[in-house]
Amino acid sequence: MSDKDFEISFSHLKQTIPLLIKHKVPALPLNYALWYTYVSNESPELKLALDDALQQDRPLSEAKTKELYRQYLSENQEVKAWELRQSLEAMLIELTQSINDTHSETTSFKTTMDSCVDNLTKVEKEGLSIEEVMTLVRNLVKETQKIRRSTMSFNSALSDAQVEITALRSQLEQSQQEALYDALTGLSNRRYFDEELASHAVRPNLFLIIVDLDHFKKINDNYGHIMGDLVLKATAKKLQAACRDGAQAFRFGGEEFAIIVPNSNFSKARGLAETMRRAIEKIAVKDKRNGEILGDISASFGIAELKKGMNPLALVESADKQLYEAKHLGRNRVMPML
Repeated sequence: MSDKDFEISFSHLKQTIPLLIKHKVPALPLNYALWYTYVSNESPELKLALDDALQQDRPLSEAKTKELYRQYLSENQEVKAWELRQSLEAMLIELTQSINDTHSETTSFKTTMDSCVDNLTKVEKEGLSIEEVMTLVRNLVKETQKIRRSTMSFNSALSDAQVEITALRSQLEQSQQEALYDALTGLSNRRYFDEELASHAVRPNLFLIIVDLDHFKKINDNYGHIMGDLVLKATAKKLQAACRDGAQAFRFGGEEFAIIVPNSNFSKARGLAETMRRAIEKIAVKDKRNGEILGDISASFGIAELKKGMNPLALVESADKQLYEAKHLGRNRVMPML
């Protein structure tokens, strides 16, 4: 490192530390790397993202910091590793189904062979001598037993493989839970939401919107889970597109979504919810298997404001209460009205 490079890095250091202190950010390696890059302006996109958060007076939660680091500073290999994990999960789902099908076929084969063994005893009635029949029976039984042993061994191997794959999928699911965003919709996940809401809960003028797709179980039952997933993806895209001025969309769980709306008022929060509700009404997804179009999709919305002394759990419960009221009044609406 040249003297000039050293001077530059030291200058960046002197600017980074005060920023960590000012914004009450722990001096951890990840935080330091994020703010050092901000000071050095090595990533204009990161600088814009952080400036936006600062202008909105939004606190930087641990989850938000990790997301910024992943988005702007992580190596391509980390992104590829995540994509690989998603591909692996898809492959495992397909392989599991293949094993289930093969297991069923081998079980059927074993049943068929058992029936053949039983039928061989009827050969005595076809006019062969006892010695000829017995020789035939012994040979066929011997070969059949060999095949049966092979089949049983194969079934056992398939069962072992099924157990291993189930365990691996469980590990992948646990890994997904530890991530910060939802693999299906691309939105930030419940873990990210909990951390963001906790960090926002100390600020005034905060609103929470809870969204629940109407009659989603019927969509899965009538059209299948593949179509259900397409509806979830389309809904997430509409919610994300409507977010402005610091609002953040999250996959809350199942067919539920959550929107954190900072620095707002009831009129603006309700207007945002209405915009989202109308956008969801326009969703139409196509079943590639038969060309059928699925429309008439709607969602119910509940809004709550963070009151003085209210904790994050109470805020979620308040929004849930309004969501329940929207469902009770006929769905496809935003509550409260005023």
